[in-house]
Amino acid sequence: MFRKDSVQWALNYVGLGGSAEEEQQSNSAVRALPSNWYTSEEMYSLERRAIFSRKWQLITHKVRLGQPGDWLKFDIAGFQFILVKDRQGNINGFHNICRHRAFPVIQPGSDSGCAKIFSCKYHGWSYGLNGRLAKAPGYQDTQDFDKSKNGLLPIHVRVDHVGFVWVNLDAKEVPEVPWEADFDGIDKQERYKDFNFDDYIFDHTWQMDGDYNWKILADNYNECYHCATTHPDIPAVANLDSYDVTTKFCQIIHDPATTEEQRKKGLIIASTYYFPNVSTNITPHFFMIQRFVPHGPTRSTMSYQVFRNKNSSEEDFQLVNNIYKRVMSEDKYLCDQAQKNLNAGVFINGEMHPKMEKGPLYFQKTIRETVTEHHAREQKAKGEIWPAKQRLPETKSGLGSQKDIDFCNGLKCENQPREELAW
Repeated sequence: MFRKDSVQWALNYVGLGGSAEEEQQSNSAVRALPSNWYTSEEMYSLERRAIFSRKWQLITHKVRLGQPGDWLKFDIAGFQFILVKDRQGNINGFHNICRHRAFPVIQPGSDSGCAKIFSCKYHGWSYGLNGRLAKAPGYQDTQDFDKSKNGLLPIHVRVDHVGFVWVNLDAKEVPEVPWEADFDGIDKQERYKDFNFDDYIFDHTWQMDGDYNWKILADNYNECYHCATTHPDIPAVANLDSYDVTTKFCQIIHDPATTEEQRKKGLIIASTYYFPNVSTNITPHFFMIQRFVPHGPTRSTMSYQVFRNKNSSEEDFQLVNNIYKRVMSEDKYLCDQAQKNLNAGVFINGEMHPKMEKGPLYFQKTIRETVTEHHAREQKAKGEIWPAKQRLPETKSGLGSQKDIDFCNGLKCENQPREELAW
């Protein structure tokens, strides 16, 4: 039988413990985002443009890329990309797209591995760990083919102070949104002094797929108003009345208000949500990276990467591992059922509590501001803006491709009634 303080530590691990007194700005209920923001194909497409191809996103920890050639494959809202450690020790990122005919360089079925070179299985083009084109069979006989301009399409990578790996898919040489604009200082939180990140090793991944919008997962994670009624073993050991979060920039920092006695025993937790879709839960025994990965307006994956402290016992590790998986499974059920009613066409939205649902309200505010700002830019440009899209060279062939693109876009507009044109 586990002691109560051990269970409390486990609950703190998942962000469900007690917390500091709320600094409440308003005592008025606030209307949530309407249901069509959770079901609309058009909204999902806008999120792909405004958020997932433009904003910095925490992806993994550098410990998963320990040796030269180690690679990981990820997906963000349909954007597939690779992270790989090269022979110089750099972590590079590339879209999982061969530059020849768009076949994936890493095929479905494997999400990690080690390679000396990446070889496309379609026509045999191969690339080094730095993304440079190494071989294009037959192209040595062609004129004006420049290997240096046909490497894998790069993405921006940043490794922060504690080893978390971030990416930005913006195709510009310098991302339009600086990392510091949203996350400056997030990797140097005072509470991180309680942890030695060099002591953690990768343990395993797991995931749950469901028919829900990714934002409903974020709404659910960032409040514990539901905990007393939906997580049966929590109320007896957690002070849910004092649960709190701190919000700023693109961060929602969860405060479990660990007591001094618990801290002395090492029962401490640091939980942070990073807009748009990632959270970390860090304890002395292990930490987790949780990613809410959208695949469409009503399909998402809850994806988890688990790291254990190499100095911790198996009992300490499994205690929280098992509780967390149970709580997340309960949350999956909540999101599954709520999404069904969002899809049904009856419910529009409800009033959210300004204190107990402070986290999801801040998340929804950030979503609203981000997508409406991008949409305004698109209206001004009279067309969709896809920050992650490949930049064509300013050459004769590149200009010819742009002409073809413009022709096809013109057909789309010609086939719509004038009153339905988006621009």
